[in-house]
Amino acid sequence: MIEVSRRSLLATGMFGAGALAIPGLAPAQTVLAARGFTHAVASGEPGADTMLLWTRYVPAGGDAVTLKVEVSETPDFARIAAGGEAITGPWRDWTAKITVTGLRPGRRYLYRFVAPDGSYSPVGRTKTLPDDRASRFKAAIFSCSNIGFGFFNAYAHAAARNDLDLALHLGDYFYEYANGTYPALQEVVANRLPQPKGEIIHLADYRLRYASYRADPDLQSLHARLPVIASWDDHESANNSWEGGAQNHDPATEGDWNARKAAAIQAWREWMPVSDEPWKRYDIGRLATLFRTDTRLAARTQGTDIGDLLRAPDPARALAAFRDGAWNDPARTMLGSQQEDWLYRGLAQSVRDGARWQIVGFGTIMGQMRVPAETEGWLSKARPFAANYVRAGIAAGKAGLPSDLDNWGGYPAARARFLNAAQAADANLVVLCGDSHNAWAFDLAQGSPVGVEFAGHAVTSSGYESALAVDPATVARALVKASPELKWCDTSRRGYMALTVTPDRVSNDWLFVDTVRTRTPAATVGHTAVARRGRRMMDA
Repeated sequence: MIEVSRRSLLATGMFGAGALAIPGLAPAQTVLAARGFTHAVASGEPGADTMLLWTRYVPAGGDAVTLKVEVSETPDFARIAAGGEAITGPWRDWTAKITVTGLRPGRRYLYRFVAPDGSYSPVGRTKTLPDDRASRFKAAIFSCSNIGFGFFNAYAHAAARNDLDLALHLGDYFYEYANGTYPALQEVVANRLPQPKGEIIHLADYRLRYASYRADPDLQSLHARLPVIASWDDHESANNSWEGGAQNHDPATEGDWNARKAAAIQAWREWMPVSDEPWKRYDIGRLATLFRTDTRLAARTQGTDIGDLLRAPDPARALAAFRDGAWNDPARTMLGSQQEDWLYRGLAQSVRDGARWQIVGFGTIMGQMRVPAETEGWLSKARPFAANYVRAGIAAGKAGLPSDLDNWGGYPAARARFLNAAQAADANLVVLCGDSHNAWAFDLAQGSPVGVEFAGHAVTSSGYESALAVDPATVARALVKASPELKWCDTSRRGYMALTVTPDRVSNDWLFVDTVRTRTPAATVGHTAVARRGRRMMDA
């Protein structure tokens, strides 16, 4: 296997571009020449006249450095439309973010960074959000990108398209586990083992994991071709994280959770083309308002581990007691009262402003889903961990509970507050989410129809198919039958979604890549769902 010592990576400014994605590359080539612009460029936080631009530059001496950025509408950069400067250094891992203004709406721009020695970064392409004249907008939507499970063909496919205005990443941009945990070493594709080898806990670990992932050429290509609006879910910190801890954090051996959470947030803000705002509104002309949220670290109440209930002396009684008690506690929250107030006011203001659609991105699924008892007979012995997850969902379903208590299903009062707010605002609601690794389409209801939810499948991470030894079509039929809000699903393939917004119609394509086991950026549309303004449900 290809391995590079952590010390050598830190000493040479991390990886060179594309090092991990190509099996067989010699360690020396991985590390050498990792000065200068080490991880290409990226853009994000788009507005109609503004854009945040990102790069990383390590000078030969390793000291502080001043970088400039140039923005142009032409490849020769003969006329500079906007620019700026920033100082970076080791205190922020030599990353730099510059927000440029004075741009024109709905325009594609090229940009590049300039180092003090006159060298240039790779050229990136970005696009501002449109003004009120826009009649169409298209975004690619990603989640759950585990480098060990395979190649980032979904990123490559989207980057090669010319019809996309934006990319959304709804979380699990990377995974925090030690190598060999998820996936197991025998499942790792093409030796794609990220650094550091162990579980990431400290700031240096998080930085190194970003450097490792961002060395992938297909992820670099996506960032260089499209502005990305990114939000985190749990694995950017630790599995099933919440305000005060995480399932995958042991204070006794890993220290104070607040220190780990702070490290995760700092590295995220350094390495991603994001602002420091925990949540934000983006106006896509009068077509839509997009809301970026934080359903993990800001204020989420500790979730309930269904495994704890199943380990009780009387599991059925424990599940029933939870269902009739703590499950419905109105104090349990995904967003926290401050963010709830911001979001609910934002939905109402968007409608008053004349936006045709209100689009909200969450980390985890909102649609109600039940796992039918018949699934027990389909379990595979190949992956006991995955099978246990499905068994837990079956037990929950028998008790009248949703299959996953870590998503909105574990917070029914908070879900009801959000849907009630959307109804009160008369919103034309579209919810987008990731997390589950599989593809889902839900009609959301709170007494009456409220909106639709398009939930994305993973870029690479494995899904239901890893736990079940049965035709995925059989699984899909059973899940849809058992779950009234669920209208369609695919539980076996990887890829991304592409959302098209027009004044009176929103359509969503689920694109499935041919494979993640080889670097083959081919994908096809496997399903399309359509919602029409005013109906608040998908077309039959």
